Amino acid sequence: MLIFVFYRANAEYIRMADTIVDVPGSSNNHNYANVTLIVELARLHGVQAVWAGWGHASENPLLPDTLAQSNPPIKFIGPSGPPMRALGDKIGSTIIAQTAGVPCIAWNGQNVKANYDKHSGQLPEEAYQRATVKSVAEATKAAAQVGFPIMIKASEGGGGKGIRMVAHAEGVPDAYRQVCGEVPGSPIFIMKLSSNSRHLEVQLLADEYGDAIALNGRDCSVQRRHQKIIEEGPPIAAKPEIWEEMERAAISLAKAVGYANAGTVEYLYSESTEKFYFLELNPRLQVEHPVTEMITGVNLPAAQLQVAMGIPLRHIPEIRELYGRSRFEEEGVPTAIDFENEKRVEPRGHCIAVRITAENAEAGFKPTSGGIQELNFRSTPNVWGYFSMDSSGSIHEFADSQFGHLFANGPDREQARRNMALALKELSIRGDISTTVDYISKLMELDEYVDNEIHTGWLDGLIKSGSVQMGAKSNKKNNSNDATSRSNDSRASPHAAVVIGTTVKAYEKSLSGERQFVDALKKGQLPATGLLSMSQKVELILDNVKYRLQCDRIGPNTFSIKVLNEEGLQGPPGHVVTHVRVLSDGGYLIAKGEKSHVAYLISKGDAASGMRLSLNGATVNFSPDYDPSSLRTDVAGKLVKKLVCDGTHLNKGQPYGEIEVMKMFMPLRVEESGTITWNVNEGASLAAGDLLAKLELDNPDNVATPIVFCDALLVNGWVTKGDNTDMKSRPNLLLRKALEKLRVGVSGFLLDEVGLESALCEFEDAIKNPLLPVLEVEEKLSVLRGRIDGELFSQLGNIISVFKVQYEKSRDTISR
Repeated sequence: MLIFVFYRANAEYIRMADTIVDVPGSSNNHNYANVTLIVELARLHGVQAVWAGWGHASENPLLPDTLAQSNPPIKFIGPSGPPMRALGDKIGSTIIAQTAGVPCIAWNGQNVKANYDKHSGQLPEEAYQRATVKSVAEATKAAAQVGFPIMIKASEGGGGKGIRMVAHAEGVPDAYRQVCGEVPGSPIFIMKLSSNSRHLEVQLLADEYGDAIALNGRDCSVQRRHQKIIEEGPPIAAKPEIWEEMERAAISLAKAVGYANAGTVEYLYSESTEKFYFLELNPRLQVEHPVTEMITGVNLPAAQLQVAMGIPLRHIPEIRELYGRSRFEEEGVPTAIDFENEKRVEPRGHCIAVRITAENAEAGFKPTSGGIQELNFRSTPNVWGYFSMDSSGSIHEFADSQFGHLFANGPDREQARRNMALALKELSIRGDISTTVDYISKLMELDEYVDNEIHTGWLDGLIKSGSVQMGAKSNKKNNSNDATSRSNDSRASPHAAVVIGTTVKAYEKSLSGERQFVDALKKGQLPATGLLSMSQKVELILDNVKYRLQCDRIGPNTFSIKVLNEEGLQGPPGHVVTHVRVLSDGGYLIAKGEKSHVAYLISKGDAASGMRLSLNGATVNFSPDYDPSSLRTDVAGKLVKKLVCDGTHLNKGQPYGEIEVMKMFMPLRVEESGTITWNVNEGASLAAGDLLAKLELDNPDNVATPIVFCDALLVNGWVTKGDNTDMKSRPNLLLRKALEKLRVGVSGFLLDEVGLESALCEFEDAIKNPLLPVLEVEEKLSVLRGRIDGELFSQLGNIISVFKVQYEKSRDTISR
């Protein structure tokens, strides 16, 4: 097996290849979508067949055409060029579908019909041009005719790229230009937005001899930005008789163009009217194909390979079993199957799939990029999953945001949902990226999802309204025995999260200062003052509350945390003492007394994004300081276009630029009204936190700021208001404590006047106590119990007891 790879990602599957060929980095036009490069490398290495998977060049008809023209020909594991060209193009496939009588939703080319040429894979050019929108003016006119809300789509787009929803006429120009920019050179069309509809799709498999079958299908209605996030099968939203009609229409469409291999026909389905509309046909394998495999038992990549080898559908063992036949006939010649009239066996339960993406769900599912330090997931009999990389990999800014997929099955939908919810809670991912795991875990507990009352706009509506709150209580319908509604006792309170975050931040800064100090000395340089500072001021914002704290390092691994008021002075009495220990995997064990928490620093934070902490398995996001006058990007990408020039006045919420992030164009909007001045040029590569522009605010005094916290920290069992008086009854322990205080003070850790006086007083009280030598001897003898002669040990104990009694009598006499 030969694999072409982009090494920067360090993907997991690379290790499975027999031969690895490195390809150029940057965007996919330089590697995985570069047909010329793929064909040249395939020829150079004597490849017999090419499987392109999904995305990139998998839907480019030039790839199978060019491979077929090689000498010797190279087999493409997928449809041939002509049907791919016809059905992979959204405009062309819609014209073919409506010509064949398949229901289609209203769009700008709804009156165009034409005959398809199977040999060339072409429609008449005149018909195709009539269905294409070529300018902003045409888009505005077509949108008015179709009726708002509309979808502006690139015919060659996919995966959420090259698609925009527009609700009003004034939004058409910007949306049209964004779609053109995301898929350069692609024809554009406009279709009616079907609100509150289901996204149902039929899985097709066809051979080279004219047979085509439907392998059930999937419900992909849970989407954000028109890109799937949860898929499940079999679809139960449509009635069985309607679903069968949808399958027959999909098969007829495939046969009409001579389609062979795997493909997916997508529909929009209205539950209220029980009508379905053709959306598009994907001439490739879908990333969610294991959903179909789990409910049908058919291995789709294996079936693709067998079809490409020229094996008829009726000869494929898993297809035979799907239609109630034995895997192989005893005579060796499989009997024919009447695919049109024979029914498949019933689905094997239900399957739910969740895409694991590198996106920040709390920021509207914005893509993120960076390295991964930990990825911990184990498949079970009920949940299977895969990830494109392990804990040594990274998500780069040119990649798709999806890097994993989980699939949970069960005898019915509810059990599959429960299995998935439990798997999401046990999945642990830690790194520079944000993920949607916690958000989707909460999403699957909502009443609407449990009751299967969802549609394509459901998730986008939740994101816009902020209805899914991280850390919120579980679904009211779930009882206490449900795995999805179990209380998370390990979740720290807000004050505890702030204390732990402060400890981690102060400890990280202290270690960094020590390293810089030592490095300067090694180079013969004079270290900068302040590198070994034992007192640091830390500001953290959590839930719109700003905590101003002073964190004093009073020992190698011990910190004292006090609250400061708005003037930066000592706040309420009391302080919190924490002990920190670095774990072998880079985490931190924060302890105080009997309580302890495990924390991992996900992101240190910058001007655009605050610090992120993984605390007991849950993610805690600290907000950055709100400064609307500094326009920054919180994700890595490229500035593709300035929408306004210097000196332009912008209203609150108005877009001022566009950034390309992980194959998508995302608008940048101002959060307050003001006048803009740019700091970067178009085409600039950006890192998270980079300053794009400055905004001179119209009303700077009206900008909302977080509330400053000035009360005592309510951390259960952690607040210290004085010394532990129990130690005074045991002078040996008191002496040890005092010596330790003095030792760390001499070592350079913080010991103020009050602490020094307290340590000296404790030291004096301990050494003046007549019981000190007795208790020291008793402590040392305790380890010898059972190891020396029992009578001798008993005598020593009696002597110590007599000494104690005499001491108590003398102390009572003195007190009287």
